[in-house]
Amino acid sequence: MYLGTQLFTDSEYEQRLIRVRELMDRQGLSAIIVTDPANIFYLIGYNAWSFYTPQMLFVPIEGDMVFFAREMDAHGAHRTTWLSDDQIVGYPESYVHRPHVHAFDWVAWALRQRHLIAPASRAGSVGLEMDSHFFSPKAYRALYNAIPEWKLVDNFELVNWVRSVKSDAEVQLMRQAGMVCSQAMRAAIETIDVGVRQCDAAAAISQAQITGTPDFGGDYPAIVPMMPTGAAADTPHLTWHQGTFVDGEAVVIELTGAHNRYHCPLARTVSLGSPSKDLDYVAKATAEGLNNVLEAIRPGVATRELASTWNWTLAKYGLEKPSRLGYSIGIGYPPDWGERTISIRSEDETILETNMTFHIVCGMWMDDYGFELSESVRVSPTGVETFTSFPRELIRK
Repeated sequence: MYLGTQLFTDSEYEQRLIRVRELMDRQGLSAIIVTDPANIFYLIGYNAWSFYTPQMLFVPIEGDMVFFAREMDAHGAHRTTWLSDDQIVGYPESYVHRPHVHAFDWVAWALRQRHLIAPASRAGSVGLEMDSHFFSPKAYRALYNAIPEWKLVDNFELVNWVRSVKSDAEVQLMRQAGMVCSQAMRAAIETIDVGVRQCDAAAAISQAQITGTPDFGGDYPAIVPMMPTGAAADTPHLTWHQGTFVDGEAVVIELTGAHNRYHCPLARTVSLGSPSKDLDYVAKATAEGLNNVLEAIRPGVATRELASTWNWTLAKYGLEKPSRLGYSIGIGYPPDWGERTISIRSEDETILETNMTFHIVCGMWMDDYGFELSESVRVSPTGVETFTSFPRELIRK
């Protein structure tokens, strides 16, 4: 029996499953195995730090879903998921981190016991999340060997694609995550200064991320704060160390606000002292490019057109950015807050729809310096909604 506070209505969960099954039918799948914790959360509301051990949601084209997790986690899964008790199954502790067996060996046996494996003549194809961070080669081998009736195929991020268009309730959670993000970025800008240890700035950011606002508490983020600094700012995704910030250096800050697992990332760059001419030039070009991209966002526009707008703006300044401009966001679990579907780049043909949400990342990683400016946005019926409201410029201290 469900004992927690359900985040979404029964109707919303039903509609999510309907859309997933429509895609399953289109791909000729009789079932899918869901291992991405974000997708599990999306479909059944389950939320715990248990994804470091094998777990899966079995979704047949018809009938009830079944969630399999480590026994100690399954015992309390009813605290967050709306599934009935008989849809939550725990595998024995003896299958945790053993060299010659895998939990999915036991899960395969349990599926047979529940008569959820059809005879080979009509078993059909079963879709796997082949690019899920938490679906290992060993997990695949266990299913492949134990259930020869199944034709195991890639489902090509099926649930992730369903997630790409948000409901109004999801958008509201992302707005709240945006408020948490604003608090975290304020803490970053206020704390970062000459002589301050980088680890102390990271601590201030983390505290703000978890504290959130008086109305909306923060969740743990899928990615820790990133702060490439000085010459190291020419490289993205660096974190922090115990050294202090130095006069004349620029600090790239990329962080997120998270609320009920929904994420709104944001990036800004702080210059400690007068910026170099090169940094100032790149900052102005980047800000103009981001503003032009935001003006181009509306339903019916192809994502490649956003990339084209960005590339043309940079070209005017004699600059280029080889990496993608942004990606779809929403629910996030470590190690990533992206949805791994839509990427804003010249070869992406996705057409924007109302309530798609993106992190537009204008990161310019140059030689021995860098600048980053980003916004988390929603495609609104008439254009774009940004989830935060920080000036789009180089911040000088």
